[in-house]
Amino acid sequence: MIKPLFDKVVVESVKAEEKSKGGIILTASAQEKPSTCVVVAVGPGGLVDGKEVSMQVSVGDKVLLSKYSGTEVKVDGKEYIIIRQSDILAIVE
Repeated sequence: MIKPLFDKVVVESVKAEEKSKGGIILTASAQEKPSTCVVVAVGPGGLVDGKEVSMQVSVGDKVLLSKYSGTEVKVDGKEYIIIRQSDILAIVE
């Protein structure tokens, strides 16, 4: 498993929609990169760039990301995205 440092968060993408709202089946190239993810690991926070950062997300939270944020990594055959907490737009409740 990945253990993020400082203000980093590890998320796993939620599968992209294969159908449009109108019921049209989308090809892989037409599907947008998913912006909804599930948090799988959270760093401890602490002093980042001279400022104290407290973590606002928890493991299991569903979050929204900006379209092209983070670094994609593959560990044990699973794909994850490592982002800074500040790249998270919102928590989905």
